[in-house]
Amino acid sequence: MFAARRILVSKPTKDVFARSKHSLPNLPYDYKALEPIISTEIMELHHSKHHATYINNLNVAEEKMEEAIAKGDINTQIALGSVIKFNGGGHINHSIFWCNLSPNGGNPDAALSKQINKDFGCMEEMKKSLSQITIAIQGSGWGWLGYDKKTKSLRIATCANQDPLQATTGLIPLFGIDVWEHAYYLQYKNVRPVYVEAIFDIINWKDVNARFKNITGC
Repeated sequence: MFAARRILVSKPTKDVFARSKHSLPNLPYDYKALEPIISTEIMELHHSKHHATYINNLNVAEEKMEEAIAKGDINTQIALGSVIKFNGGGHINHSIFWCNLSPNGGNPDAALSKQINKDFGCMEEMKKSLSQITIAIQGSGWGWLGYDKKTKSLRIATCANQDPLQATTGLIPLFGIDVWEHAYYLQYKNVRPVYVEAIFDIINWKDVNARFKNITGC
């Protein structure tokens, strides 16, 4: 005879994995550090107001999404999708953008330079292609230098509004140029080409090199 054993089944508890809220990342430099290419006023407004707004809206939308999922409210979940895409994209894009810039950015390393030469012919051709496609964006958006893991090549692309590059194109972002007017208008007015040309002088190539190495191992 085997003695009967009591099997205790623990009841699942709610909110075991509490969602942590997104927060505004600190800049790796002072607001004035990118002068004269980007003014102190623009940097402060762009970071402390615009980026912060995307984060606040994202946190609210995610809380509402959790509630909608718990209630099985599919209509609300669908409606919140575009809100999360826009504000989540804004958070992702700007978090990359701040690190992409520096008053002391260095140069592409040997591995990235080799890839740029392979895919574009030379650095100047890459800059020319990225500049042209970015300047031509209708309305607001981003110009990107990204990496295609399928073809193992660098590619240039644009994203409208705050669409995140990887989630919408599959390309992994290396360097992005923000051409929303809040990124440049106070200083460059409506002359977007001058802003785009100037921003190449403050690329943080150390950051871009690190992103490329993280993707390729090179």
